[in-house]
Amino acid sequence: MKTRIILVGGFLGAGKTTLLWESARILSEQGKHVGLITNDQASGLVDTAFLERSASAVTEVSGSCFCCNFSGFTDALSHLKAKSDVEMIIAEPVGSCTDLSATILQPLKQKFEDDLIVSPLSVLVDPERLNDILNGGTSGLHVSAAYILQKQLEEADMIVITKTDLLASDVLETLKRRVSERWSFAKIFSLSAKSGEGLELWLKEVTSCMDAGTHLAEVDYDIYAQGEAVLGWLNTTVILQGQSIQWDDVAERLLQTLAGRFDALNLAVGHVKLLIEAENAYMIGNVTRTRSSLSIRGSAGCGNQAKMTLNARVEMAPEALEHIVAEVISEVCGTKITQTLEASKCLQPGRPNPTYRYDYVVN
Repeated sequence: MKTRIILVGGFLGAGKTTLLWESARILSEQGKHVGLITNDQASGLVDTAFLERSASAVTEVSGSCFCCNFSGFTDALSHLKAKSDVEMIIAEPVGSCTDLSATILQPLKQKFEDDLIVSPLSVLVDPERLNDILNGGTSGLHVSAAYILQKQLEEADMIVITKTDLLASDVLETLKRRVSERWSFAKIFSLSAKSGEGLELWLKEVTSCMDAGTHLAEVDYDIYAQGEAVLGWLNTTVILQGQSIQWDDVAERLLQTLAGRFDALNLAVGHVKLLIEAENAYMIGNVTRTRSSLSIRGSAGCGNQAKMTLNARVEMAPEALEHIVAEVISEVCGTKITQTLEASKCLQPGRPNPTYRYDYVVN
């Protein structure tokens, strides 16, 4: 039996992980066996830890993006198929990756046609960033980072406008019309993973359609490389200990303080994600762009010990990012909470060097 692979791309903060979680839940309720693959330049990923709490078949490709580690990606596919006999696999590439049609979809279609059904490439986009790009802006990003976002939209088979619960219906319809006029080759969807509106419509289409990787984008790898290099990346895991600590309050103060620091320095934020796990409870929070975008769900409750995993993607030197995060953690924890660093990795992504890059569409 062939396994369907669904690639869900989109820039940092677009809502990919939330969509994966909700999609896996809905498909599982329909009796489907679903696997998930996350991807990051370093291990210690909030997305993986979160998804493992809500789905049984989750694996991570870390240390490199899917396109630069194609064998690692296909090994992950094989691992999920062997482990869980999955019918569908949803994969989330690194948020700063583009050129996925040429480097992932075309080789999958050609090399694995007997084993896989490749779904259309879905690219998620935050409506606020999308509006700014349509108006000729950069959405507060470095011009080279904004270039990556534009190329993601250019290569999409399906453009999925997310977070529609934040938009009035007439504003959404105008936005969809403008997107359709700008990227006429893509099918346009809109949804809210939070409310569920539009999610099942997209799922029905992406799990049945076979028109994958229908076109390629022209990508300048010098600009692409610069767009990734302007971002500092930090993955850190810390064990927190104290007496009867309200972990949700700690998480909210930490994210608010970090967002405030980045706002004050006028730094573009891809995302800051935080997961706090305490016994059988957990909460997840994130910030994209500014402090006003703070979102928290779940609850880690009250306790004496918790594990905190934090991922930050901000336009600044990685060493400076690591310093600010450590400083804010210390400030928020104060004298009541001790911190033990379990793991930390800060980096600046290197130049993309894909394993394969097709210059034609595989039929």
